[in-house]
Amino acid sequence: MKKRIRFIINPISGGVKKARVPQMIEEHLNHDLFDYDIAITQYKQHAKSIAEESAQEGIDIVCAVGGDGSVHEVGTALIGTKCHLAIIPTGSGNGLARHLKIPLKTPQAIQNINELNSIRMDTGLANDKPFLGVGGYGFDAFIAKRFDEYHIRGFWGYTQLVYEEYFSYKPPRMKIILPDEQIKGNFLLCSIANSSEFGNGFCISPKSNVIDGQMELVLLSKFSWWRTMGVISRFFFKKIEGSRYIRIVPFQKARIILEVPLAHYDGEPFEVRKEINLEIVPASLSVLCGKGYMDIVNLKLKTDEHVY
Repeated sequence: MKKRIRFIINPISGGVKKARVPQMIEEHLNHDLFDYDIAITQYKQHAKSIAEESAQEGIDIVCAVGGDGSVHEVGTALIGTKCHLAIIPTGSGNGLARHLKIPLKTPQAIQNINELNSIRMDTGLANDKPFLGVGGYGFDAFIAKRFDEYHIRGFWGYTQLVYEEYFSYKPPRMKIILPDEQIKGNFLLCSIANSSEFGNGFCISPKSNVIDGQMELVLLSKFSWWRTMGVISRFFFKKIEGSRYIRIVPFQKARIILEVPLAHYDGEPFEVRKEINLEIVPASLSVLCGKGYMDIVNLKLKTDEHVY
């Protein structure tokens, strides 16, 4: 029996229109395996409501065609359901898609769906907000909020905004309560990583893995301005653990008390309460990953607990 797949297309993500995507789906999807339809989003959070309705209808796979915001909307709507998340990354960052080794070119991403490489991935929960990959409460949250309102979209718009704001940003004070210790300080970044990167190769937590039943707390302390390029390059070269300014702490549950109640989850900005209770929700979302990630899964897992 064929599987039913619904493609949810964000027509503008990463500053690029997606007019050719339906044609590429028709050309590259395996029609012996799938019956499909396409829904086009018309407003923010529309993808979330379409995904919820799709799961209720019994659709087998819902594919987010867009950037990290679209993936967040669709994926969080499918947590705890039998419906699989698929991704065709067309945004400017594509953080979770990169982590899952999903091809970034649309034809190859569609062909990857045909392979049906499926895992059960962990998700995160921050108070009542579910998220998939990476969240944060420092400069990344501040930029996510500014970018949401910014007049230039895409990678270069994001880069320009970081340049405009970085040197005047004052890291807020935070208190992190873990089972075995408490950490206080003013942190440039206080990130929570279920997956490994923000996007565009910026690797916030190289050892994070969406099937290991834990998240990583990544704290970046203040440093002199002339060290900026050296510290930032460590993220792109996946060498952050060698820096004296960075600390990474694995956890399953934590509590964070914020001076500034601002967060981002999967790049989407949120105003939040000043006290955040964090926890990992193991194996809570079915997702189609790339073959390269499936190879990692097969290498690391001794059982098929998260894989089917």
